[in-house]
Amino acid sequence: MTNTPLTRSEAKDLTRRRLIRAALRILDEEGEAGLTTVKVARAAGIAQSSFYVHFKDKQDLLRALGDEGGERLRRAMRESRRQAREAPTELESHRDTFRIPLEAISRHPELLRLQLRARHDPSSPLRDFALESAKAYRDHHAADLAALGYTADNERDRRRLEMIAEGINAATNALALGHLEGRYPELEEAVDVLVALSRGALRWLRSTQPGS
Repeated sequence: MTNTPLTRSEAKDLTRRRLIRAALRILDEEGEAGLTTVKVARAAGIAQSSFYVHFKDKQDLLRALGDEGGERLRRAMRESRRQAREAPTELESHRDTFRIPLEAISRHPELLRLQLRARHDPSSPLRDFALESAKAYRDHHAADLAALGYTADNERDRRRLEMIAEGINAATNALALGHLEGRYPELEEAVDVLVALSRGALRWLRSTQPGS
């Protein structure tokens, strides 16, 4: 049985994905300082000149890494939220909404470190990715709290919901970094804390609603 040859478009897409995977490995092992176009091309097993068919430069590659990582995380979070909505009393589904981002950060911690720096650096090629990821995560947890029974019917309630989601986002990043640094070795313990924060916030939100 013969293999069907790849089309030109498929071959180009495959090479691009090889470059992105190689860049992620280098980023994880050596950090941003070790990420060069020469190293990435060599690690992907392609000619240096071919790198520029897919990316203009290192900054363009960083943007692609951000887009790739952000889209994967958003897809996984959307799926976990869908499952939680379908089984709102299923604690494990709710825990997944916190476990998934912790695991994603643990797989590629340098992306988080780049993202946190990029949020405060207007010249960073990852700034749009950082801002979009923060918004997506904030929206995710606001929707998660709503799925647990909190309704935001006015501007004050929506603002409080967003503030709590922002806090959970910051806590997720802090606990993930603590896990990577060895201070919090058990990832499930970090999930426990995030679930407790989320549910505690939900109780507070409900207590501040009129008529409660």
